Amino acid sequence: MTRANSSTRLRKGLGALLLGMLAGTAAADPLYTIKPDAPDIIGELSLTTSVYEDTISDLARAYDQGFREMRLANPKVDAWLPGEGTEVLVPSLYVLPNAPRDGIVINVPEMRMYYYSGRGGKQVMTFPISIGREQWVTPKGRTSIVGKVKNPAWYPPESIRKEHAQEGDILPKVVPAGPDNPLGTHALQLGLNGYMIHGTDKPYGIGMRVTHGCIRMYPNDIVTMFNATTVGTPVYIVSQPFKIGLGDGNIYLEVHPPLEEDQQAATAQYSVVVQMILDRVKNYSAELVWADIKRTLDDANGIPQVVGTARPKTTTAARPPAPATPAPALHRVARS
Repeated sequence: MTRANSSTRLRKGLGALLLGMLAGTAAADPLYTIKPDAPDIIGELSLTTSVYEDTISDLARAYDQGFREMRLANPKVDAWLPGEGTEVLVPSLYVLPNAPRDGIVINVPEMRMYYYSGRGGKQVMTFPISIGREQWVTPKGRTSIVGKVKNPAWYPPESIRKEHAQEGDILPKVVPAGPDNPLGTHALQLGLNGYMIHGTDKPYGIGMRVTHGCIRMYPNDIVTMFNATTVGTPVYIVSQPFKIGLGDGNIYLEVHPPLEEDQQAATAQYSVVVQMILDRVKNYSAELVWADIKRTLDDANGIPQVVGTARPKTTTAARPPAPATPAPALHRVARS
């Protein structure tokens, strides 16, 4: 957090308090209710203003965002010294992944987790994550939580110990629980040998490819997930750099840069994405804006963009289609 040592900072603090009273602060763990007229869209885009001491990592952690998604959303902002009074976009609008809305869904290229709760998966929380480096790829597929551990010890496998030794860092066979344990304070064991969802002792690396394949979360986020889940909770790990969603009569396209190991699969992305959109709107009367699809693919900034409109097909006499609801506007937010 930054210092509040002037009347300007005081006004910012009061603004944050009002926002928190009215709509909840951006830094809180959000629980979204999925609405019938926006079945694939949650959240909203927000603007905040940096102070001199901020970095993009500071702002990412304050608003429960990952480092990369904040960088993609703010390509012209200096990551290490945004400067006093710089407007920064908080990209907290999301298209839900195309996956079962049951338990945990991890979209690897997005570096984000979704947790569905409530009857019929009508409520969802979402959190930024870190994933495996290119040589330690996070596995894909369906699994489940098979164990929950508070204050876990870390037993680094021989391959990881050798890697660290080559860099002059000699790891013990067992790293006990404590402030220097890279697993943090809580861990969810997966039904994939050696893989976990866990916290960290270095929270400023969330939203990057920094792990040996495990899923890493901010310390407060892993506590939330630890308390919310049970052994047996299903986990779906998917790779979806392109996500299509419907919300308030609009068609949204969200594009993330493909991971290094998926670059070849993304070469025909335009035709792939158009077909994905057509499949999603097959039961709707839809109009696409081809230039917006192309621009969103070229930008690949992780921000959902409206690329067309869609209305349910009806059998009644033809009538002028209702206009789509305007895309969500930016809301200004401040840290509490």
